Amino acid sequence: MWKSLPFMKMHGLGNDFVVLDGREHDIDVTPALAIAIADRHRGVGFDQLALITHGAGDAHLTFYNADGSTSAACGNATRCIARHLMDETGQTALTLTTDRGTLLARDAGDGLTSVNMGQPQLRWDEIPLAREMDTLELPIDGAPTATGMGNPHCTFFVDDAEAVDLSAFGPVHEHHPLYPQRTNVQIASLIGTDHLRMRVWERGVGVTLASGSSSCATAVAAARRGLTGRSVRIDLDGGTLLINWREDGVWMTGGTAHVFDGVLTADFLGALG
Repeated sequence: MWKSLPFMKMHGLGNDFVVLDGREHDIDVTPALAIAIADRHRGVGFDQLALITHGAGDAHLTFYNADGSTSAACGNATRCIARHLMDETGQTALTLTTDRGTLLARDAGDGLTSVNMGQPQLRWDEIPLAREMDTLELPIDGAPTATGMGNPHCTFFVDDAEAVDLSAFGPVHEHHPLYPQRTNVQIASLIGTDHLRMRVWERGVGVTLASGSSSCATAVAAARRGLTGRSVRIDLDGGTLLINWREDGVWMTGGTAHVFDGVLTADFLGALG
């Protein structure tokens, strides 16, 4: 066990992350370690934990949920880390590898960072769903749309996103039997031309202020249903993301924040056994 473990605290629109840098020293992120750090009373607290290691590109990123499970994608964390690496190296474009695949990141100017989250997964077996079906309108009350962005998503379009009790609605659908790997849940409403209001229940986390992959999935679902074009503004509880579903993938643009650096002490780490 380490004597101490440095970390960075970052957030993208209030979607917050603990970031560990394993490029110089190997870091074994166990479920127990992730759960302990995620505890907002006895640890640090996060929506996701991200580990930076060396990869085929500029870096490889691995993501963990607050319940210790892993996720192949985390859009806001990818943007935050991309900004950190750009500031560190002076580069304005990066190639990052994840379990989702290779992602491109670039400086979008005015303090904003863009990441190409790749092509959406639209087939039932890619998302994945439990059986073959039309992913545009699932046989669930409310006829949500299923989308994969390296992780599964279930998007409900309603008249008023504010009126839904997400804390009750989210967990029921996260564990819906049509989603064998559970799912992220989004509630979205159209509030203007190519302009959506969205709220998020994240798989393995709960209600979050923002979610990058959820925003990408919702933009794709809205375009597929003819509610919007392929370039949309999405207002979340924590702020606004710009999503552009292009021929080369789904680009996500927004702000990031590196809040503070800290060190997990030997006492904290030793308590994990």
